[in-house]
Amino acid sequence: MHPMKSQFLLAAPASGSGKTTIARGLMALLTRQGYRVQPFKCGPDYIDTKFHAAVCGRPSVNLDSFMATPQHVRELFGRYGAGADVCVVEGMMGLFDGFDHERGSSYDIARTLDLPVVLVVDARSAAYSMAALLEGFLHFRSDVRFAGIIYNKVGSERHQQLLRQVCGDLQVPCLGCVPRSAALEQSARYLGLDFSDSQGTDALAGVLEQCLDVKVLLSLTESREHPASLPLCTEQSPLLYGAKSGFTRSKVPLLYGAKSGFTRNKVSLCTAQSPESFSFVYQETLDAYERHTTFNPEHDVPLLDDGTLLYLPGGYPEKHAEALAANEACRCAIRDFVERGGRIVAECGGMMYLCRAIVTDDGEFPMCGVLPYTITARRDDRRLSLGYRRFVLDGREYRGHEFHYTQFLGEQPQSVAQVYDATGQPVPTPVMRYKNVLASYTHLYFT
Repeated sequence: MHPMKSQFLLAAPASGSGKTTIARGLMALLTRQGYRVQPFKCGPDYIDTKFHAAVCGRPSVNLDSFMATPQHVRELFGRYGAGADVCVVEGMMGLFDGFDHERGSSYDIARTLDLPVVLVVDARSAAYSMAALLEGFLHFRSDVRFAGIIYNKVGSERHQQLLRQVCGDLQVPCLGCVPRSAALEQSARYLGLDFSDSQGTDALAGVLEQCLDVKVLLSLTESREHPASLPLCTEQSPLLYGAKSGFTRSKVPLLYGAKSGFTRNKVSLCTAQSPESFSFVYQETLDAYERHTTFNPEHDVPLLDDGTLLYLPGGYPEKHAEALAANEACRCAIRDFVERGGRIVAECGGMMYLCRAIVTDDGEFPMCGVLPYTITARRDDRRLSLGYRRFVLDGREYRGHEFHYTQFLGEQPQSVAQVYDATGQPVPTPVMRYKNVLASYTHLYFT
């Protein structure tokens, strides 16, 4: 049991600086030292959170100021961080990079939560010139507190001395110099990092233990107040309809054509989950339900009744299309559930699973057949669709994020709503409704 309470945000001047590697290693090191570490991730990222959860033994929670209000972000931070000794928030991209200048950036989260920032800097190609870069970051905005600097990819002892001199001249603590090392490199695969590979974490923590001053880091980031004492939402965030007590149900719409006798407090959330096919889920969505079951569509058959909300989240179903196609009993059960009025939210990979088929370089694989469309995941057809999304349906605005390379093949769906990006520009992403099914490439964030 540790008396101090530390909380901070790990950020960087730009993507590729190594903050994910440092975050993962630092979380592992602190956990190994006996601290209860609560991880968070800025933005809509699903992959880094998998690393966090594997290392900390606690679910990682997304903090996003485009998809959620500042009050909701504070409520999440307070609720999930209440039982932790250390709260570590991993930033995204560069510190001030948001959807509109700094709006939606890591800096936006830091000021919303009044968190000190630890800046992870890639130092491999600079020495004293680093002073100019850091001078700009340290004084660009007056409402951000910097706890210190961690230099990454440091080449030699002499290089380290020069970098420490920069911190001394700028009067900002140097919290450590991490050497350039192949052991600290993360492998990239497919859309992002390989979260299925947990090897190397112990070695990573061991390296950071030697080169970071963790005690100084924790003392400099000791919280001004307990996270639970941060201002909370006056109205809890309604996630998927039927959330457990404590969430405001009166303002949660029944998303699509609920039966007149349907009572929300009897909803049971049934979520498709597998390590890759269906794995892109916001933790607070699951935690909002007292009754929650999971199944793996690759080999299970779900039990679905009138009180069930079936949630098919995103992931990589195209990578396991053969296994999904082989489980015909599951596909039939879901199709039957839809036809008798069952309620489904299907996002990206989940939407693909509801379509007629998925085509890959290995062939064509039948899916549920609920939506009469074919998805292509062939390499030659890949095209990136990326960004925040919002649309209005039945008088309510929904927000989320889109990130995929697959596309519709042949017939294109008609959308029941115009979808816009974060700047208000229309995008061609379709939103589909069939009976009580809501499906789209957008990963929705229900707040």
